[in-house]
Amino acid sequence: MRIIIVGAGLSGLMAAQSCVQAGHDVIVFDKGRSVGGRLATRRVGTAVLDHGAQFFTVRDAVFQSHVDTWLSAGVVHEWCRGFTSDDGHPRYVGANGMTSIAKHLAIGLDVRCSSLVFSMSRVDDEWHITTDDGVAHIADRVILTAPLPQSFSLMFSAGLEMPADLRRIDYDRTLGLLVTLDSSQHQVPAPGGLQNPDDVFSFIGDNNAKGISPSPALTFHANPAWSLQHFEDSTEDIHALLLAAAQPWLGSAVITESQVKKWRFATPQNLWPDACWTDETNTLVIAGDAFAGPRIEGAALSGLAAASAVTREAR
Repeated sequence: MRIIIVGAGLSGLMAAQSCVQAGHDVIVFDKGRSVGGRLATRRVGTAVLDHGAQFFTVRDAVFQSHVDTWLSAGVVHEWCRGFTSDDGHPRYVGANGMTSIAKHLAIGLDVRCSSLVFSMSRVDDEWHITTDDGVAHIADRVILTAPLPQSFSLMFSAGLEMPADLRRIDYDRTLGLLVTLDSSQHQVPAPGGLQNPDDVFSFIGDNNAKGISPSPALTFHANPAWSLQHFEDSTEDIHALLLAAAQPWLGSAVITESQVKKWRFATPQNLWPDACWTDETNTLVIAGDAFAGPRIEGAALSGLAAASAVTREAR
């Protein structure tokens, strides 16, 4: 069976792996330059900084089985078990940044980055997926894992309906600041993470303490309210405001380089009750972090559920 997956974030890659293991032909398209979505890592000089998802936890036994294989392969490692106290739940991070998880999952898959899916249509019993280079690709099943507004746009182009409650799910925005420093004399204490430390930031992460950066580097994520207020400001204004807000956390360390990152679809504001949504033909599935939960685990489980849904009829 031919399966096309739109989106090479965690949901899409987990779905693709599962479908390939079941013996199906799979192509994954992503408009980005590399895999991962919010599993995003950037190199700035000698520093390595996660600028999307900062870590993940595990509650589900199925997801734990996958994480155990990542641990054995050296793809992830445990960072800590809480930031202010030990709550017994490991916080895992990618061994070379969070994007290393996505790169590991993409091994052996047909993933085509810098490929925007422009439209889709249902012709008889087949799906026709057209990319921005004008090429039409034929599939028996389609899995959409992009943020819901983007998936809705594709469905609209095909004259398909998305449930109203699903269509109305919106996402919090996140504005981020990446800084490299001349020393580790900053104010982010061990183990290197601060959650909601002030009125601006929802998280501050020490990438060196996480074990991914050989040199001092901090990631700042502004909270949803602050990000919404300033999202349409100029990049220069956002940069200046974030630098000013970060200053109390820098201690005697001096910034050597800084960058702004913008996430329009950072975290879903509410969730669909099921792990994925399937159309009436059982050939189109929508998945992602708005389904099984807005964290890494939820995205992974939604991708696995989507793969099960599209392959069920082929067994």
